[in-house]
Amino acid sequence: MERVTVSKLAVITPSYGPDSELFTELHRSVLRHTSDDTVHHVIVPTADKTVFSRFESPRCRIWTEPELLSGRYARIPGTGLWVNLRRPWPPVRGWVIQQALKIAAAGIVDADVVLLLDSDVVLVRPTDVKSFTSDGKLCLYRVADGVHAGMERHVRWHQVARDLLGLPPVTELPLDDYVSSLNFWDPAVVRAMQQRITEVTGRPWMDAFNAQLHISEFILYGVYVDEIVGATAERPPSNTSICHNRWDRTPLDLAAALAFAERLNPSAIGMMISAKSKTPWDVRLAAVERCDQVAGA
Repeated sequence: MERVTVSKLAVITPSYGPDSELFTELHRSVLRHTSDDTVHHVIVPTADKTVFSRFESPRCRIWTEPELLSGRYARIPGTGLWVNLRRPWPPVRGWVIQQALKIAAAGIVDADVVLLLDSDVVLVRPTDVKSFTSDGKLCLYRVADGVHAGMERHVRWHQVARDLLGLPPVTELPLDDYVSSLNFWDPAVVRAMQQRITEVTGRPWMDAFNAQLHISEFILYGVYVDEIVGATAERPPSNTSICHNRWDRTPLDLAAALAFAERLNPSAIGMMISAKSKTPWDVRLAAVERCDQVAGA
């Protein structure tokens, strides 16, 4: 597969037609807060490429899902499922494919850092590679001891990651959490992680990844960095204040949205109000505007 334009920072966002309005605000913030050589890579279903074609420019590369899946997978029409054309059963869930797409894209982008952003994130401060480094080292989004016994899915994600990476099973809790709506990876590390999965499983990394019923791309990367790379080098510093998040699925009213914006962390370069909250569009925009004002104060 071809490599893409060299730059210090690249941005990757999986999206689809219903989120195009959210993506509009996100992409506007990427253009505003990153350098002219930063390319925003958006990954969309083939059917939605025309919806996103208006964004295409030297600073926005549109990828369709099949381009990154290298012809190995096909969507089952009318469903959120995919099939591996070489092993068509069982089908692969769409949210697993979306994670694999992020890993595939991150592995072919020639940049020092890839910034992974969901469509409901907006950048609110100037952003470059230095935003994610400390003393010249790329940080890792890591919440120490953030996964406890009550977080069964996270524990399972850790176990699956360890299986794919050839590490001993989980034996003690708590565990570190690496999941965030805004994350940052080293493409060279991603490629090494892909190779590790292939070597451990004896299968192409994407097939091994997509064969899992429960998996987290962020926990997989975090465990790889901390336990594989970290076995022979110092673990990277943590950065968990990079995005101001509101995960709650209940809608915000204007007063609550503005109060949320007022709490923007001085070191946050992004903000996120979950799209699943169904917060009214005008309220979301008011929160974004207020975060911009707080960030610029």
